[in-house]
Amino acid sequence: MAERQPAKKGAQRSAKRTTGKGSKAFTDEERAAMRQRAREVKAEARRRRRAGEADAESELLAKIAEMPEADRRMAERVHAIVKASAPDLSPRTWYGMPAYAKDGKVVCFFQSAQKFNTRYATLGFSDAANLDEGAMWPTSFALTELTEACEARISALVKKTVS
Repeated sequence: MAERQPAKKGAQRSAKRTTGKGSKAFTDEERAAMRQRAREVKAEARRRRRAGEADAESELLAKIAEMPEADRRMAERVHAIVKASAPDLSPRTWYGMPAYAKDGKVVCFFQSAQKFNTRYATLGFSDAANLDEGAMWPTSFALTELTEACEARISALVKKTVS
């Protein structure tokens, strides 16, 4: 019977370490968004204890204020459209982005172009949004500017989301 050799010191790595500075699995922006989401979950738990929705909207407005001017103007307008079209949606942040929730689930969000270094801002909808239409439907829209037609479409989509 062969004798079992003891493991070399330092030969095993911790199972907890899945990403690190050398990892190519996530970009710096994606890791920052995950850290931001963890902070949001903690803040949401604290807020629930204090039961203050005003805090959530304040955080959302603070995130909008941090955006570059062009995205900030669009995000402010999207915020106004969402509030007018679906006042029952709860404003909050989600992965560091302005978002709106129904029954605690995010249904739509605004992503600044700067967030992940993309060439346009995005208005997105989650699977909790009531946008199902046949076998295929869009869940996000690129925004380069907000025309009257775009604003009307956003309003219609938000209304449909909560219907």
